[in-house]
Amino acid sequence: MRKQVRHAALVLMVAAGLAACSPGGGPAPTASAPTGTASPTATGTPSPDTETKTPAPSPSAAPVTSGPGQGNAELAIMVKPSETGTPENYTLVCVDGVPSAESQHPDAAAACLALKTNAAILSPAPRPTDQACTMQYGGPQVATVTGVVDGQPVEVNFSLRDGCEIATWNAAKDVLGTTGGAV
Repeated sequence: MRKQVRHAALVLMVAAGLAACSPGGGPAPTASAPTGTASPTATGTPSPDTETKTPAPSPSAAPVTSGPGQGNAELAIMVKPSETGTPENYTLVCVDGVPSAESQHPDAAAACLALKTNAAILSPAPRPTDQACTMQYGGPQVATVTGVVDGQPVEVNFSLRDGCEIATWNAAKDVLGTTGGAV
């Protein structure tokens, strides 16, 4: 008898959950409006709450694709070794992937080459809220890069708080400089 009561309770909970998740919070589509089709309203247009098989467009802008760039950049780079540490500031100016004389970067040639090889390393896509990241701590270092790369404005912050941020830091390590953290 207990098994039957539990089973009935489970069935009711599942049915209530499905009703709450269906479009409009009501019952699932009926035979007159099969799943995957839009049932028209009185005006003949589909209801905005009708479920369709067509995926919704992404709400975010298209991510910057990785790949070769022009190698032109004017950047201000600040790397702070810790919360109370003295920041190191660099300027990086690249023309066609070659550093100019005004660059004050520990390895300007490697940084300019990295930007020409992958123009998107300073434009990481926003991290999805459901992305799992390892809970490892890479250190207290933080970095900020502002300026322009191939005509596109750049303003990005780096840290080493978790595995995802460590990976982003490592992808841009040539631009961040040799003292940007040994991860």
